[in-house]
Amino acid sequence: MDARPINSASALHKISNRVRRMNFIAIGNRTVGQGSPALIVAEVAQAHDGSLGTAHAFIDAVADAGADAVKFQTHLAIEESTFDEPFRVPLSEQDSTRFGYWKRTEFTPDQWGGLAAHARERQLIFLSSPFSIAAVKLLEGIDMPAWKVGSGEFASRELWTAMALTQKPIIFSTGLASWIEIEAAVRFFKSRCLPFALLQCTTSYPTSLEEIGLNVIADLREEFECPVGLSDHSGTVFPGLAALARGADILEVHVTFHRAMFGPDAHASLTFDELRLLCNMRDSLVTMDSHPIDKTETAKRLDILRETFGRSLAPIRSLPVGTVLSLEMLTSKKPGGGIPPEAGQLLVGRVLARDVTPDRILRWSDLAEETT
Repeated sequence: MDARPINSASALHKISNRVRRMNFIAIGNRTVGQGSPALIVAEVAQAHDGSLGTAHAFIDAVADAGADAVKFQTHLAIEESTFDEPFRVPLSEQDSTRFGYWKRTEFTPDQWGGLAAHARERQLIFLSSPFSIAAVKLLEGIDMPAWKVGSGEFASRELWTAMALTQKPIIFSTGLASWIEIEAAVRFFKSRCLPFALLQCTTSYPTSLEEIGLNVIADLREEFECPVGLSDHSGTVFPGLAALARGADILEVHVTFHRAMFGPDAHASLTFDELRLLCNMRDSLVTMDSHPIDKTETAKRLDILRETFGRSLAPIRSLPVGTVLSLEMLTSKKPGGGIPPEAGQLLVGRVLARDVTPDRILRWSDLAEETT
């Protein structure tokens, strides 16, 4: 399909309407949105610190925790950075410049291909955010199934255009974007008939609970009618749990083997035990949501318990045979199965056919036959 902008206003209107109604996207063999289980993406980013072995270890840990996708970041220093780029957060003396940090932690195209192959072997979707056109071409060469636009690329039209040429779905993180800028990005995606998803994100490391912005997830869904979710940097499980409970289609969380590890994101990441908890939460929600119950049928099935926990009428004291009953003589006690409390008025004036005691419920057989 031609990825150039559509010039015809009527054609653009038709495409825009069709894409606007697309509340799901396909990433690999997964449907994202439209009631499908939430896609859980474990973000490694640069946590490997340039160690290829560590990067592969992350893939295994992500798969073992039950996530659906593993995501890295593809930085090519000479293509995206200069010696003037400042550090977001101070790093060790190992890197005197951020350019040097990107250069030290680069992988070769063959190494990226090996990481992608490893992820697929472990039944994971392999994703990596590109930060240059050269990185887009590198990742396209290893057949990555979708693109993730990081928060810092909220206005990088040149980068978006390179992604759009592949016609693959785009997951757009809104961390640094204003609402007007989000609308502009959506117009860009729609004009090229690109499937897309939007993630609420607050670009703060770690993000406080007051800044998570769960409300924006619903706002994005209502306004743009597309798959939506949360990209979380809080370093706690609570935002992810809440987002899943609110029906997020995608949940992305940074992961680390330990929050004391070296790196800019470790303190804003989840451990693999916490990631496993999120995955179990997602799977539990799927089980519950796929098994609706009928309260009437459930009540029928629980008749024995209903009787056990129910109540029946009982005398408040020992009463001899021949006693004419009044409401003041009766109370309700467990279990059910006897005369129901709501039938109390029917017992007024009835005569006991035998002695009764307060340690047993009343039965209809305790009453004398009514005379006409």
